[in-house]
Amino acid sequence: MVKLEFPDPVRGRRRRRRTRPVAEINVTPFVDVMLVLLIVFMVAAPLLTAGVDVNLPKTSAGALPSEAEVPLTVTLTAAGVIVIQTTETPEAEFLTRLRGVAQERSDDKVFLRADGSIPYARVMQVMGAMNSAGFGNIGLVTDLGGPTFDGPDG
Repeated sequence: MVKLEFPDPVRGRRRRRRTRPVAEINVTPFVDVMLVLLIVFMVAAPLLTAGVDVNLPKTSAGALPSEAEVPLTVTLTAAGVIVIQTTETPEAEFLTRLRGVAQERSDDKVFLRADGSIPYARVMQVMGAMNSAGFGNIGLVTDLGGPTFDGPDG
């Protein structure tokens, strides 16, 4: 007579569970890393703006399209100081520095940021100097949300 032996059902189940791979993905480390990156970018983003404090006038004009080259920015502060990018420039050296920058750049686009309290004649004087230095494409930078001609609702 042949004696049949059956495996213990409890042991067989335990073996299968040990060798079966886990088919779930643990997303907790991924979420942790993403939240840390989000916080880092939220803290760093305000530091990337231009460092000169200017009270820009408000208009209803839209933003200009962006380009591949970093745009040149000239800032005219409320105190009348001229700043090229982030470098304060004396008025006597302004035209010379702009001509040097114009020779290095392939694009003649420049953005002028002028404080709203600066007289119009002073802004036009700076624009004329930029034009004579070789920058014919001058964009005036303003803040959004200003008055419009077609009423408050736009």
